[in-house]
Amino acid sequence: MKKCYQQRKVIAIMLFLFLTVHFGAMAQSLSLQGTVKDVKGVPLPGVSISIVGTTQGTITDIDGNYSLEAPGDSQLKFQFIGFLAEIVSVNNQTTINVTLKEDVVGLNEVVVVGYGTQRKEAVTGSVANIKGEVMREVPSANISQALQGRIAGVNMQQTSSKPGALMQIRIRGSRSLTANNDPLVVLDGMPFSGSISDINPTDIKTIDILKDASATAIYGSRGANGVIMVTTKTGKKGKSAQVTYNGYQGINTVFSDYPMMEGSKFVELRKLANKYTNGVDEADDVNTNWQDLWYRNANVTNHNIALTGGTEKGSYSFSTGFYKEEAVTPGTDFSRLTLHGSIDQEIGSYFRIGFSTNNNYTKSENGMGMYGVLSMSPIADPYDADGNWKRTIKMPLDESWNQTKDIVNALGDRYIDEKKAFASYNTLFAEVKIPGVEGLKYRISLAGNLRTTNDGNYTGEGIGSSNATTVSTAGISNSRNTNWVVQNLLTYDRRFGKHSINVVGLYSVEETLYNSSNVSAKDIPADAFQFYNLGRAAGEITVNPEYQNYEKSGLMSYMGRAMYSYDNRYMISATIRSDASSRLAEGHKWHTYPALSVGWNIANESFMSDITAVNSLKLRVGFGQTSNQSVKPYATLGVLSTRPYNNGTTYSTGTYVTELPNNDLGWEFSKTWNYGLDFALLNHRLSGAIEYYITKTEDVLLGVGLPPTSGVSSVTQNIGTTENKGLELSLNGVILDDVNGWTWDVGVNFYSNKNKLTSLASGQTRDEGNWWFVGHPINVVYDYKRIGIWQEGDANLQSYEPGGNVGMIKVQYYGDYDENGIPTRKIGPEDLQVMDLEPDFQGGFNTRVAYKGFDFSLVGAFQHGGTLISTLYSSGGYLNMLTGRRGNVDVDYWTPDNTGAKYPLPGGSQSGDNPKYGSTLGYFDASYVKIRSLSLGYNFSQKIIEAAGFDKLRLYATVQNPFVLFSPYTRETGLDPETNSYGNENAAVAYSDNMKRILTQGYNTPSVRKYVIGIELTF
Repeated sequence: MKKCYQQRKVIAIMLFLFLTVHFGAMAQSLSLQGTVKDVKGVPLPGVSISIVGTTQGTITDIDGNYSLEAPGDSQLKFQFIGFLAEIVSVNNQTTINVTLKEDVVGLNEVVVVGYGTQRKEAVTGSVANIKGEVMREVPSANISQALQGRIAGVNMQQTSSKPGALMQIRIRGSRSLTANNDPLVVLDGMPFSGSISDINPTDIKTIDILKDASATAIYGSRGANGVIMVTTKTGKKGKSAQVTYNGYQGINTVFSDYPMMEGSKFVELRKLANKYTNGVDEADDVNTNWQDLWYRNANVTNHNIALTGGTEKGSYSFSTGFYKEEAVTPGTDFSRLTLHGSIDQEIGSYFRIGFSTNNNYTKSENGMGMYGVLSMSPIADPYDADGNWKRTIKMPLDESWNQTKDIVNALGDRYIDEKKAFASYNTLFAEVKIPGVEGLKYRISLAGNLRTTNDGNYTGEGIGSSNATTVSTAGISNSRNTNWVVQNLLTYDRRFGKHSINVVGLYSVEETLYNSSNVSAKDIPADAFQFYNLGRAAGEITVNPEYQNYEKSGLMSYMGRAMYSYDNRYMISATIRSDASSRLAEGHKWHTYPALSVGWNIANESFMSDITAVNSLKLRVGFGQTSNQSVKPYATLGVLSTRPYNNGTTYSTGTYVTELPNNDLGWEFSKTWNYGLDFALLNHRLSGAIEYYITKTEDVLLGVGLPPTSGVSSVTQNIGTTENKGLELSLNGVILDDVNGWTWDVGVNFYSNKNKLTSLASGQTRDEGNWWFVGHPINVVYDYKRIGIWQEGDANLQSYEPGGNVGMIKVQYYGDYDENGIPTRKIGPEDLQVMDLEPDFQGGFNTRVAYKGFDFSLVGAFQHGGTLISTLYSSGGYLNMLTGRRGNVDVDYWTPDNTGAKYPLPGGSQSGDNPKYGSTLGYFDASYVKIRSLSLGYNFSQKIIEAAGFDKLRLYATVQNPFVLFSPYTRETGLDPETNSYGNENAAVAYSDNMKRILTQGYNTPSVRKYVIGIELTF
């Protein structure tokens, strides 16, 4: 596949392959060395160099360097896909530098496949790759935001719209019910124990994602949910010191206000509902936009500076970065300071050592939530007669604290909610080439990681409360996570003529230790104390045992992998790995995982030589097994809880069993078949891949509820099975290739994943308490199905809904009818239905157009079908009560003159404070097409920047999240259709515990548009 020049510059790492055959009858051999570059001076890794007429040769390293023994009168042939072959006579030279010219075909990428690299043409598993500079086309705090919509089969969903928030990452769907479904992150070859937001996107060189089990089985129990391989930037051997600056400055603005009613509409609603009269602070002629009094234009800034270089046998890279993003709501922001460094040094001919470190300090400040703003009456006046802010706002039944940005900004020490974290991830390695056995080397890597967090919150007296004397509260929460890994790797890598073999053996051990504590207190003596001395609190000090944790777990692993290729036509890869986890029961700790994949480069067959339209065609088939041990440590031992009680005149603490032990708790297994076809057509102008997979997960880890008579609530068992299957298509095209200075590249990916439960405990087909149903996806909603609004003259209203009214929500009835067509019962729990949430398909698209120094790029994402749950509109949000009690979402509600409305009659049939069946109002079609970023840049010409002493100078402007198309939710509400909360967050009342695992659209910090201007400078 032909890539643009910028993509070619960052070809991923290939290991040295030394192919040496001794010819005693040949002329005197010389020790040759040199560098291979393209016409723009960029070093080319992976160039094949052979001595003409022999099978002896080598390959350039990541910096384009090579060394080779060759006769002084021989010729060298330099070959690299995407470039014209070059033959050079040695003529007794010892240094030969070569510049290769580009051919019409594209570069053959090198991808990271776990414990090594491989040419993409030879990969037999499902591996996706994206370059760092491509990913950075979307300015973001972490890589998960930048990857959204870029890779088929990889779904990234927002868990929060606050700055710095993580995204939920699912590679080919969810498999487990209660265990972790997150993928493994591997940073520079070592399993990463931190948060993905700890990694500075500017430091990233490439990201490779292993999707199928034949690729991920090399990580055994860690690879059940896919693997994200992150490779950071390194220095270059033989290069003088180079400094690079990359930074941008921007502003966040509200994508769209939450669609709350303005004053006159609210007055009309309240009168129609006829339930409440105006409160003390309300008047019909007032119209207050509380969101205008709350939002701000917020700054975002990002600065990164790096120093790279190297010596003849070594390289170094150091960088530091600072990122800060403010939310459009006051008191909410995220900042991060990072420090990255790496050193790689050869010692003599056989030894190599290196060190890498990634450190960061982050601070998140969480301001007040949005409910106090959105629920405020629009006809309430926030000012008193003198023009000063009122302390509270009195509505018909509610008195709420006056929440505006000016009031919150003036609080100072009286309100704070912050989280600080420090993390350090460090790896030291040593590598030795085994003398006398060419291609054999041993490497030991030691990783030591630390992450600490310190949370603190303080709310002063009366803050956020209608009562001015409500006592102050404060709390602290601290945690520490330490992790160490020792990894031993033995690699044999050789080429023999048309045969290529790579064998890897691994032994590794690791240990993770986590502990946390939490203390809260009331009635702090002074605001200045905040949360720093809870022991001085005059009120209750609480140390809840449920919030104090200590966990220690370990993993031991053996792994072997062999990859063989013949004539670049037939490939096979076989892996076997054994893991032992301390989390599982005795006798069940060990398990062995096999994987096998094969590939056939059909285009390299002789019968394809005359089919010039096909440049590449590779068929792949793979099978593998992985597992999941993501249960909490000590889950096999059961759980004891405590409860205080009084024993006469004294108080004691009792202990009781809440979860039974399980001495048979074992692994959760996933078996995957993957079928893939890679292709490149029309001189590599069109390339892509199509894949189909099916994954079956057995012995699913599940907390099984027990009857009250057992005296225990649950036990964790291996019960249940699930299935995932899907189809993925990725296409990349070169529309214009330097036509009068114009280039134009496009890319698009589609994918569809369908998961379902195939069995549950004890042969059940339904677990209504947990919303798990055989034959349906893991995440569903169990609720009534809304089919409209009851209209005047509709039959059987009182039979279905005794006491109901015209204009109320109409839901589907699934019962029987008598001979007169009358329902035999009223609407009830028997009519609850299982509603799938999964989309039909989703994906992303991108394009880049360049002319001379200018370039323009667009990145987008799309989704078709599925269900978006909006707590803004449903019962739990308390913003669509349709009674006039508090502020209400601006909806088209039913009246006798507006019978075609979607929403019910204000003040009609109620269930608690909300319309009956009000939860059904929050379900929307989740389809959308979203433009995620638009960027315009200019690269100054070499002539200009060299005169200024620079190597590179680029200016760019980017708009992130500019607009949304074809979204029913956006069309009705104006809001961004992406999720921003878990189902138990950002809602006025608690939802079912089942909603905790479902992402929703809640009233979180609003989505934003981001406008940035940036510069990239190298000198």
